Amino acid sequence: MSKKAFGTTSKGVEASLYEISNGSGVRVLLTDYGAAVVSIFVKDRDGNERDVILGYDDVKSYEKEDCYFGATVGRYANRISDAKVNIDGVEYKLEANDNENSLHSGSNGFSKRFWTVKEQKADEITFEIEDADLEQGFPGNAVVDVTFKVTEENALAIIYNAKTDKTTTFNMTNHSYFNLNGHASGSVYTHTLQINAEHYTPVKDSKAIPTGEIAPVEGTPFDFTEAKPIGRDIEANDTQLHYGSGYDHNFAIDKTAPGVEKVATACSPESGIQMDVYTDCVGIQLYTANFIVGQ
Repeated sequence: MSKKAFGTTSKGVEASLYEISNGSGVRVLLTDYGAAVVSIFVKDRDGNERDVILGYDDVKSYEKEDCYFGATVGRYANRISDAKVNIDGVEYKLEANDNENSLHSGSNGFSKRFWTVKEQKADEITFEIEDADLEQGFPGNAVVDVTFKVTEENALAIIYNAKTDKTTTFNMTNHSYFNLNGHASGSVYTHTLQINAEHYTPVKDSKAIPTGEIAPVEGTPFDFTEAKPIGRDIEANDTQLHYGSGYDHNFAIDKTAPGVEKVATACSPESGIQMDVYTDCVGIQLYTANFIVGQ
């Protein structure tokens, strides 16, 4: 574990950059601002180190950007229709920051705040944040931990824990953008992708709220049940792709058993780097960075 300065925010708060590694070729850099993953360094087929996620060099860039690079997003990741949620018969109004919807919990979400380092080791780090009742609009005083651990199997494990004193809703995620050729190598369209999902959730329109339908992927550009290049169908004449200017949809995982299992695999033919995705969740969002411009 190493720690160094990562710049100062516009409010004069100093950020730190931490490194964890497994000693066999995988290094991960993280900052306490947004509990964000800044870099993931892995070896390609020739043994050369590549940083496979998009990130910035200082905290001010993270403070300014709105693409959630590497961020820990919460309390609720993705969109909530009409920026309101009903829990136990009580309606809670949220910040409408994405058309009339609430995206990633608004401007005061976990991704735009400092986290405290609760525990750190050579191969793992745990960040913690406290959220007051209604601070983001959600009910309940909450304490949230996220642990990042680099394993001997060259995995980055992310584990979320939360406690609250009221019935509430949580939907946490890490918002890293991956490019298995390296962060500065351009398009990922030649990467192959396979997702264990025979169904996905179509959206109503360009505001990206699901219709409620669980639709089959067969015969559509959303069929990744067999590995194919990400770019093969991304420009197809498909209404759902037009809505999101590419893929920005949830896939309904074909669970085989309770608990954590492999749900997707991405691979770069150029670098030879492969990424397997494991989760205990029932859905996975595929987003092809359709709205990143000039970052």
